[in-house]
Amino acid sequence: MLPRTDAPAPADTDAFEALFRHAPCGYLTAGDDGRITRVNDTFLAWAGYRREDLLGTAFGRLLPVGDRILWSTHSAPQLLSTGGVSEVVVEVVGADRTRRPALVSATRVPARGGADAELRIIVFAAPERRAHERELIAALHRLEESEDRRSAAAEEARRRALLDALTGLPNRAGAVARLTGALEVPGGPVAVLVVDLDHFHAVNESLGRAAGDELLLAVARRLGDATRDGAVVARLSADEFAVVDRCDGTDAARSLAERLLDVLAEPVVVAGLELVTSASIGVAVADPGAASAERVLHDADVAVQRAKARGRQRVEVHDPTRTDAGVDRLRLLGELRRGIAAGELRLHHQPLVRLADGGLCGVEALVRWQHPVRGLLPPSEFIELAERSGLVRELGAWVLEAAVEQAAAWARDAEMPDVEVSVNLSARQLTDPALVGTVTAALARHGLDPRLLVLEVTETALVNDPDVAAAALAALKGLGIGIAVDDFGTGYASLTYLQQFPVDELKIDRSFVSGLGTSDGDSAIVTTCVQLAHAVGVRAVAEGVETQAQRDALRDMGCDVGQGYLFSRPVDADALREWVVGRRA
Repeated sequence: MLPRTDAPAPADTDAFEALFRHAPCGYLTAGDDGRITRVNDTFLAWAGYRREDLLGTAFGRLLPVGDRILWSTHSAPQLLSTGGVSEVVVEVVGADRTRRPALVSATRVPARGGADAELRIIVFAAPERRAHERELIAALHRLEESEDRRSAAAEEARRRALLDALTGLPNRAGAVARLTGALEVPGGPVAVLVVDLDHFHAVNESLGRAAGDELLLAVARRLGDATRDGAVVARLSADEFAVVDRCDGTDAARSLAERLLDVLAEPVVVAGLELVTSASIGVAVADPGAASAERVLHDADVAVQRAKARGRQRVEVHDPTRTDAGVDRLRLLGELRRGIAAGELRLHHQPLVRLADGGLCGVEALVRWQHPVRGLLPPSEFIELAERSGLVRELGAWVLEAAVEQAAAWARDAEMPDVEVSVNLSARQLTDPALVGTVTAALARHGLDPRLLVLEVTETALVNDPDVAAAALAALKGLGIGIAVDDFGTGYASLTYLQQFPVDELKIDRSFVSGLGTSDGDSAIVTTCVQLAHAVGVRAVAEGVETQAQRDALRDMGCDVGQGYLFSRPVDADALREWVVGRRA
């Protein structure tokens, strides 16, 4: 199209001159009398004139008679009254006397300072205009075709994204989309059957990937043939398929699943061999609007895992009233995380008693969780979960801080002098580079003498990564605190291992102590553990002492310290103080 004809102000002379010189169309200026004062090279080349031929000539004289009359009677007056005319169709007579179709636009620029006004005339050759418009239209058509191709390609990409490349069936995303649609339409219950092929990996490993693909294609065909029109068969993963269909309820869905088991159990020839396949099937049924597609598919996944765990080649139906152990664990983990922040943890203490004279030599700090619904929970209810999730570091940090604070309070109590407090360290805590700094800060914060703090680590943690454990324990020992090996006898640590660590005591596992007097093997193990502890110059502590006979046997073996229900259950700080005062009375 034609460029804008808005005239620049005198201050914009340089910009106008550049536009005048380089305009792709004819550009002329004239006075109010219509006589040409300037003309650009584009117009001269197009019309065939020399510049001196045109300067001083009335613009109207370049037009044939009919167009000249139109210009003088219509366009020129309009220029004077409105300041512009736009795209007037005329012919321009060239130097060779031939007529050239053109479009003329003109603008009248008011004069400043008493000077005459200036007419700025743009001449666009009609053939060039038509060619330009044809080019624009062609470009628009190309753009529209390109947009159509892009739209079609995007649609094809979306379609392919929902399909399994091998079987052509919907993939997991496609199954979710189809299931979502089914659950949004009113009607009967919707069943989802997750079909997991048993031992499929053996086919891939023994016959190769191509044979495995051949088997999967055969399974896809059989599932399609065995289901009615309208049912959706999908491939969820390598050896897992799904069937989505409306049904009359759980019994009908189970019947369909059992029929599919029979169909899949028929022999199939793969790579020239006759194979007999089997599958495990999990079923979930939901009414439209009752659950999301992902939820129903998850329930079917849980059911198929239960079928595999119960021996494979069977059907398991999801029971919505049955508790999902995995969901329970996640819920409990979230509650524990919130419980730590909300101050729901409690610290109990179990005494460590010298077997020679019955005197108190220390306590073990044991965490409890005051659950707002389930009440006071022992460590067995949540410690393992915290270990697996990594939350044990946050939990352990709370226990360490609370134990050091309580030990410092007892150190200032005349009734509780020199009571060592033992705190358990998890394997994760032992490998935490920030552990030494955390312990140092806690001791300084509460003003506790380091010799009154004992950190317990399991034998297994020492054996799993002895170099890291040795470095960590050496740094902790450098603070002046005690180090104990907990559950000793269960991790198969040798004397050589023990000599690598700066250990102050070995705590013999309760599983061996419980057999004293009834099992010669347990008695021999405990005796060996006591002797081993003394051989490396550390204190022997027996856990789980519950009877007088066990205490006597341990004392006869030379065991130094006992801990267990015979002396006291774990109790809170106030109850422990009463226990100590009562024994002295």
